[in-house]
Amino acid sequence: MTILPAAYLPSIEYFAALLRGDCIVDLGEHFIKRSERNRARILAADGPMALTAQVRHADRPRQPMREMRLDYSKRWQHQHWGALVASYKASPFFDHYAARFEPFYRREFEFLADYDLRLLEMLCDAARIPMPTVSERYVDAAPGDLDLRPKRKEGPVFTTEPYVQAFADRMPFVANLSFADLLFAEGPASVAVLTRCRPE
Repeated sequence: MTILPAAYLPSIEYFAALLRGDCIVDLGEHFIKRSERNRARILAADGPMALTAQVRHADRPRQPMREMRLDYSKRWQHQHWGALVASYKASPFFDHYAARFEPFYRREFEFLADYDLRLLEMLCDAARIPMPTVSERYVDAAPGDLDLRPKRKEGPVFTTEPYVQAFADRMPFVANLSFADLLFAEGPASVAVLTRCRPE
């Protein structure tokens, strides 16, 4: 089994795990600052860009992920949507998927976990990948489980199969960005790219 955290616009590695199946998203863990739970990486005109969904009281230790509330005082949704449009409007499949993404940058969600899960459902539906099981309680990793929850500094290296990214004419390929990067570039062929991505 693969244990995943809730994630904002999850990475290609995250989606490669979903494609392999037998995954569970753990909402019973504690929130970890500066992690994929509320941060994603996209490709902007000047290189990789971090998008951070703002949350309240992020400095409080050991806050349950399920209790993290989003903070809309800084208009981060407006900024994120602007960054996605600026970065991907020329991508082959942006117009095809934009209407699915835009509501997530217009509507306010109270809890980060709900926001992450609704985005994950939309992305899974767009890619035709089954939605994983979700656990409201902390999931203990058993021997043989792949636990992708910790903010890892070391561990297996994940290799992303190269594809033609936005700005490919001016910068080298950037691996393991948000799955949105792959979806906007490859559309229905995204799953074929995921099958060629692997941990090493």
